[in-house]
Amino acid sequence: MSQTQIGIKQNIIQFTLLVFINLFVGFMVGLERTVLPIIGEEHFGLASASAALSFIVSFGFSKAVMNFFAGGLADRFGRRQVLLIGWGIGLLVPILIIFAHAWWVVVFANILLGINQGLTWSMTLNMKVDLARSNQRGIAVGFNEFAGYIGVGLMAAISGYVASQTSIRPEPFYLGIAIVVIGFILSIFAQDTEKHVQVQSEDHNGEDENFDAKEVFKKTTWKDRELSTISFAGLSTNLKDGMAWGLFPVFLTTSGLTVGQVGAVVAAYPAAWGFFQLFTGILSDKIGRKGLIVSGMIIQALSLWMFLLVDTYALWLTTAILLGIGTAMVYPTLIAAIGDASHPKWRATSMGYYRFWRDSGYAFGALMAGLFTDLLNVNWAIGLVALLPLIAGLRAIRMKETMELL
Repeated sequence: MSQTQIGIKQNIIQFTLLVFINLFVGFMVGLERTVLPIIGEEHFGLASASAALSFIVSFGFSKAVMNFFAGGLADRFGRRQVLLIGWGIGLLVPILIIFAHAWWVVVFANILLGINQGLTWSMTLNMKVDLARSNQRGIAVGFNEFAGYIGVGLMAAISGYVASQTSIRPEPFYLGIAIVVIGFILSIFAQDTEKHVQVQSEDHNGEDENFDAKEVFKKTTWKDRELSTISFAGLSTNLKDGMAWGLFPVFLTTSGLTVGQVGAVVAAYPAAWGFFQLFTGILSDKIGRKGLIVSGMIIQALSLWMFLLVDTYALWLTTAILLGIGTAMVYPTLIAAIGDASHPKWRATSMGYYRFWRDSGYAFGALMAGLFTDLLNVNWAIGLVALLPLIAGLRAIRMKETMELL
């Protein structure tokens, strides 16, 4: 046990490998980001926004449910084993979309994508947090989310370009098969972090609580003020993202942008989200979590309303970047705050429950976006969904600074 060291510098090779692995995890989501909403309309003739966004609903709920169990699976079977299983499931996703003869096949493929993301992204995140010291959680999460969302942004742009040069299906999804193979091979070289968790548990200064999973769920969802506030902010953030994923391509296409321009705007948002997390994660370790959470949630709401007010490609691109910055302010910070407010013995479980609520936001966002679009229009849908990040930001004012709980 004495040979197991905690710290990013002390585990730099494994930490760097995990960052690179999560780049490929992000590639899997980015592969669909630009083209799948358009495929729903052009290849399968989906006129209803609710039907067209059903693939995001299936993705969001399956990822959320898998996050719910991922922490427990990691604690039982080990992080690396769960990571490899996630990649194995991911291989089916591009294959199913390539050969899909009906929309339900695409929806099922996105259930599998949600499982893939729930397992792989959760494990790379937990393993980085396991390796880092308590005052390095922000930077650990920042690097993880930076890699993942840079992957989302890059592949959204690449898939949009490939679609514009060839066809919208199947060519972009050939990339998905290569992504899974490379991600699996890289993950074989990752080492489990069980010993690091044991060391952190022994060194933890807080109360040595042995809560069962049910009690941890209650604390994370409503009983603990900090944990529940963080969970609601995470849900609101991804609710906004589920809406943006489904409606931005449709909104921009009907506004007259080309597929290539739509791909650039759609990619700019997660790319900025990913890039700026490098800095916001580090910043949260220095100045604390609360200020970034409050201001970041409010910026997200304002950016969505700005998106409706502008009417040129350059301004939509700028607004998408601002939305990404607001998201970057909260995304690694919320996860780091969960790490602050939970005991190492049940941190992975609590983080899994947080990610359950956060990623269910994808599904709720897509459902709300589809419903509001069908009842009203796309503009109203975007504007109304923006209210949730605003409410979450104002609610976060009541929470304590979680770094003070260490």
